[in-house]
Amino acid sequence: MAVALLTPTNVKDICKALRIHPTKTLGQNFVHDAGTVRKIVAAARVTADEHILEVGPGLGSLTLGLLEAGARVTAIEIDPVLATALPATVAGHGGRELRVINRDAIAVTDPAELNEAPLLSGEYVEWDAPSKLVANLPYNVAVPLVLSVLENYPTISELLVMVQTEVAKRLCAAPGGRIYGVPTVKVGWYGTATMAGSISRSVFWPIPNVDSSLVRIQRHTPGEVDQTGTTREAVFALVDAAFAQRRKTLRAALKNWAGSSQDAVRILESAGIEPTRRGETLSVREFIELARARER
Repeated sequence: MAVALLTPTNVKDICKALRIHPTKTLGQNFVHDAGTVRKIVAAARVTADEHILEVGPGLGSLTLGLLEAGARVTAIEIDPVLATALPATVAGHGGRELRVINRDAIAVTDPAELNEAPLLSGEYVEWDAPSKLVANLPYNVAVPLVLSVLENYPTISELLVMVQTEVAKRLCAAPGGRIYGVPTVKVGWYGTATMAGSISRSVFWPIPNVDSSLVRIQRHTPGEVDQTGTTREAVFALVDAAFAQRRKTLRAALKNWAGSSQDAVRILESAGIEPTRRGETLSVREFIELARARER
């Protein structure tokens, strides 16, 4: 049976039947354009039988697009009304290989937890851990969600997410720019983020007051970025310190992190980094080298 994607009428009818109104609190803006859904799925390079993790499926527009491409989908939805309604919507449009988890996605930190939910058939089937995240993320928690998935799902080698364009540009920014910051570097610890297309406001209901874009995050291959001699926690603590007062030089910004201004200068010079530079000019590799120098 073919999978039918949601139309604008479907979206409004489902909302009416559920007596719900999209809320800013949960970052809900529902995609109702089939062409856009297929554009996202194509950009995600979804293959048949691939296990895809989706966060914030909402009414199921993207979920159905993923299922149409032949994927197996685990959808995590925080809204209990939407989570309860999604299986019936998907089944009614011809979808099958789906399971829905009604939880805060940030709290689902063990991939094994995904297998605790039944499929639409009611069966409990163990799937391999997901290989990709494809999602229209709630804009108010997009960065924490991305970082949580990268940290807790090592089998996910690629993320294709729709986020606010401002956030997308920040995630993909190069060192030295005004928008390069903590999210850029922390995502860069795990992989490389690139812009993957823009999404028109008109394909959402209700129409948001911000622009949306797709971001692709490709996880680093083993050895691509040398992270030996330090830890994620050490690097992230350094990044937080460097950007806490981003207009200060590293010598001043890292005083507390290093123990003193003199120690900050010593560690910076040991890492081959000029103490008068600012955090926004350092690449991910330089942050790693600086954290490593402190631990030597």
